[in-house]
Amino acid sequence: MAVLILAHFLPGVNLAKPESAIYVAIALGLLRITVKPLLIFFTLPATIVSLGLFLFVINAAIILIADYFVDGFRVNGFWVALLFSILLSFLQSVLYSFLKEK
Repeated sequence: MAVLILAHFLPGVNLAKPESAIYVAIALGLLRITVKPLLIFFTLPATIVSLGLFLFVINAAIILIADYFVDGFRVNGFWVALLFSILLSFLQSVLYSFLKEK
C-alpha cells in the first residue's frame, strides 16, 4: 500500500501497473532480509563515522536494486531513491501505528 501511495505522489518513481507494487514490496522484503545485513556489515566504519546516516544510503541502494529486479518499477536516480526510502520508512511507521493492537 505504501509503495502504491508513494509512486502516485512522488515524481521520478513509476509503477507500470498497480500489481507491480506487490512485487516491489516482496523484492524489498527479500532484499532487506538478505542484502541489507551484508551491506551494513561491510560499511560499518562509514555508518559509525556518519552516526548512522549512512543507513539512508544503504536503504537507497536497496531501492535501486529492487528497481533493477522488478519489471514495471522505475526510480529515476539515487536522490529520488533516497527520498523514496525516507518517505517509505515514515509512511510504513504511520501505517503500522494504525495496525498496532492495544
